[in-house]
Amino acid sequence: MASCGAWVVQSVVIVQSALCSGAVSGQGYPNKTLRVITCEAGGGSDQVARFTAQGITGGLGQQVIVENRPCGVIPGQVTSAASPDGYTMLLSGNTLWTSPLLQSDARYDVARDFASITLVAASPTVLVVTPALQASSVKELIALAKARPGALNYAAAAIGSTNHLAGELFKSMAEVNIVAVTYKGTGPSLSAMISGEVQLGFANAAAAMPHVKSGRLRALAVTSAQPSALVPGLPTVAASVPGYQSASNYGMFAPAKTPAGIVSRLNREIVRYVSAPDTRDKFFSAGLEVVGGSEGDLTRTVASEVARLGKVIKDAGIRAN
Repeated sequence: MASCGAWVVQSVVIVQSALCSGAVSGQGYPNKTLRVITCEAGGGSDQVARFTAQGITGGLGQQVIVENRPCGVIPGQVTSAASPDGYTMLLSGNTLWTSPLLQSDARYDVARDFASITLVAASPTVLVVTPALQASSVKELIALAKARPGALNYAAAAIGSTNHLAGELFKSMAEVNIVAVTYKGTGPSLSAMISGEVQLGFANAAAAMPHVKSGRLRALAVTSAQPSALVPGLPTVAASVPGYQSASNYGMFAPAKTPAGIVSRLNREIVRYVSAPDTRDKFFSAGLEVVGGSEGDLTRTVASEVARLGKVIKDAGIRAN
């Protein structure tokens, strides 16, 4: 289609104006299958993507399918290179904006190459310790770490993972010297804590709490800014370390230059879906809290995360393999 500039012939101007208006407002959209690109099957991003794709299919009147790609930079690269026509979306967790901070081969810029649609869900991590560790609160843990600098190890699922960066952020803000020990996934990192190989860690609430309930681990605090219904009664890390906040945030994005009317339509459909009580229950059962909100809310969340975690990553000299 030609650009939306003025045409010489008046009748053509009218047609062109109508076509341009339709493109901007999303009139006639969608009229074919949509796809949501996300990480490999089985993870948090995949679960949120599938819940959301199923939930908005009815409202959009078209099938919404999920395409899994290897985790890391690939989902972002595929989406940023896709046509900005509203038929390709990306459901991603923190990896989308932390990967460019950790490695040089991301080949995309989050602020430049994506249009924010909405935050969909979030999952806080939980600060847990082994029962043998003489710390029953965050303040006691900080005191112990300061008394024994470099002696306490914390488990991380992988370099640059959410729980690794949660630990590094805690280390920086609490001004303690604790040492990260990385493992290949959440399961091995939890096993290391349970066996006493490491003394503490930051783990996804859904994965950690069964071990807390069985007594194999002790939960000290939740990493979200406010107390979470996922872990009722548990205080926040921020209550002892003001300003501390860490969570797995799951956002829906489109390629940059996707028409604003289409982005707004997708935002409305997703927010409508996550606002329903049965949706909240479904996500909650999976260890997730629904969020929703405006396009701007997601943009501001990502910008804040990039600024905060970028400093931690730079100061700690963290680089992904």
